[in-house]
Amino acid sequence: MRKIVKVFIADDHPIFRRGLVDIINDEPRFKISGEAQDGATALQMIKEQKPDIAILDIEMPGMNGLEIAEALLSENSTTDIVILTMYKDEEYFDKALDLEVKAYLLKDSVASELIDSLKAVTQGDFYISPVISKYLIERNKNKTREPEEQTELEILTNMEKHVLKLLAENKTSREIADETYTSIRTVQNHRTNMCAKLNLKGYNKLLQFAIQNKFILEQVKAYNLNPPQDSGKSQ
Repeated sequence: MRKIVKVFIADDHPIFRRGLVDIINDEPRFKISGEAQDGATALQMIKEQKPDIAILDIEMPGMNGLEIAEALLSENSTTDIVILTMYKDEEYFDKALDLEVKAYLLKDSVASELIDSLKAVTQGDFYISPVISKYLIERNKNKTREPEEQTELEILTNMEKHVLKLLAENKTSREIADETYTSIRTVQNHRTNMCAKLNLKGYNKLLQFAIQNKFILEQVKAYNLNPPQDSGKSQ
């Protein structure tokens, strides 16, 4: 039997918050553990209730979502954070990743993406709204890249580049494992190795790197993958 995932919601707009509750209540795996309409109350309730996941609006009275995430991180909280935002701003996004936020959703698309993001976080993965990813990719296309940045991908193996490309497409470790005919542990090993090679501290920074380099990864020659052959013989 699957464990019930406790989810806390903090947003200062009652109608929007009610919409989130309704979406989550339609999924038996998730249970609402509490709600708050301001940041200070949210932080206190999260500390007391210790939910598995906290969905936080990036702007609330008292404390904003990132400030709450920072306070919880400093106390080594085990609650995973999902940030809701109206902004496609790179500064907010970078700050969220620095605070080990597990999902970053644009409010305009939350109705279609919320459950997918919660499932990804529950599996230990990260989730970024595709709209935000596309915006960041387009911004980085227009930036001048230093010569040393252009060679960063060259230190990765073809398989690592393929995994990185799938990561930039918001694929979870399980989905990447299925697509590459490997195990989740193998995918996680690839991610760990890439973090070491690229001197990135944590999977969230690897995700950021993947998104920022997605347009380059799309030009990389496809890695040839073949499903495992059944070596068994008919009796």
